[in-house]
Amino acid sequence: MSASSCSRLRCDAFGRTETGKVRRCNEDAILLRDDDGLWVVADGLGGHSAGDYASRLIVERLAAVPRPDDLCDFVDAIEDALEGVNADLLRIAAERRLDLIGSTVVLLVHDGDLALCGWVGDSRGYRFDGRGLRQITEDHVHGSKDDVTRYGAQPPPRDAPPPGALTRAVGAQPQLFVDWTVAGHGGGATFVLCSDGINKEIGDGELDLECARATDPRALVTRLFDLALARAARDNVSAIAVRFREWMQ
Repeated sequence: MSASSCSRLRCDAFGRTETGKVRRCNEDAILLRDDDGLWVVADGLGGHSAGDYASRLIVERLAAVPRPDDLCDFVDAIEDALEGVNADLLRIAAERRLDLIGSTVVLLVHDGDLALCGWVGDSRGYRFDGRGLRQITEDHVHGSKDDVTRYGAQPPPRDAPPPGALTRAVGAQPQLFVDWTVAGHGGGATFVLCSDGINKEIGDGELDLECARATDPRALVTRLFDLALARAARDNVSAIAVRFREWMQ
């Protein structure tokens, strides 16, 4: 659990991660670098070995990335760090004769009046403002999702992945592709980054209502965890909320 106030960026942020009711260990990891404008949620693949190692490695590497003045340089450094993690996970899996050690990741980068969201896999990013809630990421999943986050799952029929299989993850393929989107401009926005342990239990409509009701990121994340943990909580549960009180002009 982590909370802080970022006066330079004029934002408040709060994050939390829990094991949930079913899983034996927490394979999620979160990172809040408020002063540097970087927030990360990583979700280790529970259907494979060492998912917790993969998510922690992502967070550790991104925690060590220096923050340059130029936003493009920062994004390049983030991608370089993730590519390094991808290569290391592939190497370690081969050395241990494992099929895969991997993780999904979603991250938010803020600089001045611009916010960017990047992701690999099905960890999600949302933006909430006066117009309501909008998912700003697109799940890298084939067909409909199920309750288990796996890469590939069972052998696919006719060379197509089965429904619910991740099509992209850190540590899954030799070449890593990170998707990016401009997450928005203007003041008064709240961003939510989460592992799928949140959206398995809380639909977008309910998330919209909770974002509207919450007075601050801590209250929002606390409420989301109250809801998720009062339900099945089949997966690890992780979320970060970032609210921009005022955007720099």
